[in-house]
Amino acid sequence: MNRVKTAAITLCLLGALPMAATAQTSNFGPEQGDREFSLSGTGSSDQDFDSSSIGVSADLGWYLRDAVVAGVRQSINYADIEGEDLSNDFWNGSTRGYVNYQFLTDRARPFIGASLGGIYGDGVKDTAFAGLETGLKYYVLAKTYFLARVEYQFLFSSTSDAADAFQDDGAWAYTVGLGYNF
Repeated sequence: MNRVKTAAITLCLLGALPMAATAQTSNFGPEQGDREFSLSGTGSSDQDFDSSSIGVSADLGWYLRDAVVAGVRQSINYADIEGEDLSNDFWNGSTRGYVNYQFLTDRARPFIGASLGGIYGDGVKDTAFAGLETGLKYYVLAKTYFLARVEYQFLFSSTSDAADAFQDDGAWAYTVGLGYNF
């Protein structure tokens, strides 16, 4: 009888090992000290495809805590704008630092954050901006995520302009992309 009990307990424990291993590998997302890289895109066109724009953003971040990431983001945008008497191609870019706080610890991780940087190029006045952002990272694999982010950037040329710029001189930026932690 003892051998039957011992065999049953052994089988139960051995049967639980795959579940324990699965539970261990199903942890999603980063830990403090990890890094992240993401590549996102954006685009738009009018109904006749006469005027279009396309852009790409790359982020490189470091996890200061499990839920706090700080990093640098580079964006490049191209626009082909047609009017009645003109056709213009514009290139512009922006470089900024960011800090985000992620909520939750499962696959879906909403976040909020802020950024500070500069915008430059053909179609814009070279200037500084600060921004607020929110979005969602959804982990499709343990270290790979889908990203959707919206940023509100307010432009200013000096610190005295910054307070008024939030209401008067802002722009929205939307991105969708993929990223991974390493």
